[in-house]
Amino acid sequence: MKKSYDSKFKSKVALEAVQGQRTLAEIAGDYNIHPNLVAQWKKKLLESLPDMFATQKEKAVENKFPEEELLRQIGQLKVENEFLQKKYDQYLLKKGKI
Repeated sequence: MKKSYDSKFKSKVALEAVQGQRTLAEIAGDYNIHPNLVAQWKKKLLESLPDMFATQKEKAVENKFPEEELLRQIGQLKVENEFLQKKYDQYLLKKGKI
């Protein structure tokens, strides 16, 4: 059965890993957990820190959609639009309307 840990325990271990006084393997050994868990919790802590101190105004200004995703969607829509335009032109040629 998969073991689960509460948030206080994860925070304590991650904070200890961020401090850098001991290696991840040493910390993992003390708490009887896998070193990969310590690394994951440390990474998650470091990623969430900027949001922790963001003001309400800063949070409201943040983009809701990542720029890369929007650019990908624009590219896909352009390709689809060109395809449909080509097919429409072929249809009109067959009907003799062009």
